[in-house]
Amino acid sequence: MALTLMYITNNPEVAKVAEKAGVDRIWIDMEYMGKEERQAGMNTVKSHHTIDDIKMVRPVVKKAELLVRVNPIHKDSHEEIEKTIAAGADVIMLPMFKTVGEVKAFLGYVGGRTKTILLVETVEAVEHIDEILSVPGVDEVHIGLNDLHLAYGKKFMFELLTNGTVEKLSKIFRERNIKFGFGGIARVGYGELPAERIMAEHYRLGSSMAILSRSFCNANTTSDVHEIEQIFIDGVHGIRAKEAEISHYTEAEFEENRKIVAEKVAIIVKSKS
Repeated sequence: MALTLMYITNNPEVAKVAEKAGVDRIWIDMEYMGKEERQAGMNTVKSHHTIDDIKMVRPVVKKAELLVRVNPIHKDSHEEIEKTIAAGADVIMLPMFKTVGEVKAFLGYVGGRTKTILLVETVEAVEHIDEILSVPGVDEVHIGLNDLHLAYGKKFMFELLTNGTVEKLSKIFRERNIKFGFGGIARVGYGELPAERIMAEHYRLGSSMAILSRSFCNANTTSDVHEIEQIFIDGVHGIRAKEAEISHYTEAEFEENRKIVAEKVAIIVKSKS
């Protein structure tokens, strides 16, 4: 099981570089409604990409899938999704939903024309996840640790990995045989919580998707395309090599890693208090 790696960019050159390096999904992020208010003062990615960005990136993405995150359900969602499909999206993601009705509306607007992925990032979505997953047409699920940890009043997004929230949801997704992922990862050896520790948790929990975080490669602060290309080549190679190692972990090794993650998360949370 190799992780499906996803990277957010609206830059066609960066998209080509990422795809060539082995990134599985190029992510256009059109969500902006409510994000500034939810994440005020936080150093998070707020992309506000557009339909025109899909049209620019679509021609250069040949092997990877083009994933588009639309806005939460609103009065113009049908039109937004129609334009997203027409522009060439392969996968459409719904963020910030709270009700079964919102999911039904989303799936109805898509109408089976692309893959669908639900971004679980509200307390309500977690509480009603069984009912939500009973709606036909849900292809995949991603646990959005950034907004979800804020919704639960936590200080660090990976607290949800150690307090049982991700564990509980992962069990539900596995039982329903739904492809899922959570959070983001940096390059191996990097990250406040090292990427390799998070990757082992993906494998332990049965997750198969991860976002390559801004700390993996911040293309907005690196103008040299050749430098970006080398970061991606080395970074993806490092992840795949580490995956090959993790895939042979014993149950005891996974448990040891889980304990180390819990200890490191506790230290990080304490430092933020």
